[in-house]
Amino acid sequence: MGVVTYSQEFTCAVAPSRMFKALILDSHNIIPKIVPGGIKSVEFIEGDGGVGSIKQTNFGESAHIKYTKHKIDALDVENFYCKYTLIESDIKFDKIKFIVYEVKFASANDGCVCKMTSEYHVEEGAELKEDDIKQGKDRAMGLFKTVEEYLLANPVVCA
Repeated sequence: MGVVTYSQEFTCAVAPSRMFKALILDSHNIIPKIVPGGIKSVEFIEGDGGVGSIKQTNFGESAHIKYTKHKIDALDVENFYCKYTLIESDIKFDKIKFIVYEVKFASANDGCVCKMTSEYHVEEGAELKEDDIKQGKDRAMGLFKTVEEYLLANPVVCA
C-alpha cells in the first residue's frame, strides 16, 4: 500500500478561531444550516467531539454520496489543529483504503490561512492521479468559501 499526499492552502478574512469552530468544533450544528441541500445532518455516533469520536455526515438527496464517517485522531483547540480519518462511506473506493486529513488554521492579515493535507492510502498496485481527487478538493474549497461567507455575514456566529 502506498501513500499519496496532497496539500492545499486557503486564505480568508475570518479569524482562525471562528473558522476552526465552524468547520471543526461546531460543524455538526453549523454546516447543515449553511448547506441544507448538500448536507442533511452531521452527528456524533461515538464520543462527544474529542479524540476518538466518530462523526457521520449525511448528505442531501442530490449528492452522489449518502454518508461518510470520520474518526477524530487528534484535536488541539488552542492551536486550531485537527487530524481525522475517513473510515467509512457508502461509496466503494477501488483505489483508496482510507484517507487521513490534517487541518490547521493560523492567523494571517486580519483573517486566517487554512492548511489542509490529505493522505490517500492507496490499495496495493493502484495508481492515484490528480484527476481522481480533484472533485474532493474542489468540494472542500467550496465548503470553506461558503463557511467564510456565512461567518462574514453573521459576525456573532462562532465568535
